[in-house]
Amino acid sequence: MLVSDSQSKAPHYLITGGTPLHGDVVLSGAKNAVTKMVITSLLTTNPCTLRNVPLLGDLDLTIKLCQELGAQVHLDDHTLSICTEQITNTTISRKVGGLNRLCVMTIGPLLHRTGEASIPMPGGDRIGPRPIDFHIQGLRQMGAHIVEEDGYYHCTAPQGLRGTTIRLPFPSVMATENLLLSASLAKGVTIIENAATEPEIVDLVKLLQKMGAIIEFKVDRRLVVEGVKSLHGASHTLLSDRNEAVSLAIAAYLTRGDIYLRRAQQDTLLTFLNTLSKMKLRFEVDDEGIRFIGDGSVPPPISLETDVHPGFMTDWQQPFTILLTQANGISVVHETIYEDRFGYTSALNEMGAHIGLFPKCLGEIPCRFREKQHMHSCVVRGPTPLHGIRLDIPDIRAGCSYILAALCAEGTSEVYGIEHIERGYEHLDGKLRSLGAQIEKIDATVEVLGS
Repeated sequence: MLVSDSQSKAPHYLITGGTPLHGDVVLSGAKNAVTKMVITSLLTTNPCTLRNVPLLGDLDLTIKLCQELGAQVHLDDHTLSICTEQITNTTISRKVGGLNRLCVMTIGPLLHRTGEASIPMPGGDRIGPRPIDFHIQGLRQMGAHIVEEDGYYHCTAPQGLRGTTIRLPFPSVMATENLLLSASLAKGVTIIENAATEPEIVDLVKLLQKMGAIIEFKVDRRLVVEGVKSLHGASHTLLSDRNEAVSLAIAAYLTRGDIYLRRAQQDTLLTFLNTLSKMKLRFEVDDEGIRFIGDGSVPPPISLETDVHPGFMTDWQQPFTILLTQANGISVVHETIYEDRFGYTSALNEMGAHIGLFPKCLGEIPCRFREKQHMHSCVVRGPTPLHGIRLDIPDIRAGCSYILAALCAEGTSEVYGIEHIERGYEHLDGKLRSLGAQIEKIDATVEVLGS
């Protein structure tokens, strides 16, 4: 049989836009919390149980990573049980560890339990460089000896990790989480200055406290960790995914729909909700969730800047930019967290959007990319009707923005690279279908030319 590679079809979504979305959706647990919590379980020999676990690709990868180190894992619906009585391996393979940056989180637990760890240099989404320098520098300050060789970081701690004062050059979320894990069992007191304080970090601290850790939030982004001799098992229910909440909320406005998000948590979405209010977009909060009402009115333009928590989250920037293509006037978005997160906008322009990118800081927040010629500001002119095209997803958040654009576009879009979506969202296509979206998943097919 002869097979034409050009006619092979990768899995993709067919999305026909223009249908208002209506109904209720239950939000999944937070993607940005579950992976770190699974790795946190490595700090103890006792079982840990996580509830409201989102079923997604990143979780599968993290489970494989922990199993490679000796963990026993059981997943029943949305409840995960994990126990690592013994660390059976201290080297993480490139096959598992090279796909994202999560393996750097295992260094602290492995050093505490075995005194050594080897991890491959990590990969991740294509949204600009995401180095682990802050992690390595902090661990070295705590007494880790780290050598880079043959694409691996080889780590030892002959005297164990010890408490110290670490000032992060930037409030990195994962670096803060990594140092929290490492400091929990370190000798003495660790002070993390300029720490990130995102809701997912607060949730991680809740789990660590249940396990016996002593962690305090101080003023001016300081976290103080008193090291303890050992941690025990614990049970914890994850907070809801605020990125999924924002994506589905924007879908309501783009399609002139009405969506109720059960388990949406107001306290994790305050800045997003304030931005909606500034644009005169309707929402209603109650004890069970939040309702987002797209009444068909054209919102005014806005200027916004991404920032560390409690600022406007960088992961909200991409879906919100889709919304701005439908606002009446000139909107400005200044990205201060990642230097290369507007690459997805070229595809939006092909759909009919008017988006221009600029290296200047079009905002007021002090920006580490000033005068560095990174295209980290964009200007959006709306409203512009969008039309369906073929879209190739480069990363998780850009991928979700493509889906949102396709939902409000005229005609049908083919969306490829859906593995990024399935890595970061739990059954997003199914949830959208339940709201009335015309979205079909096409599995890989191959056309046979002859035999």
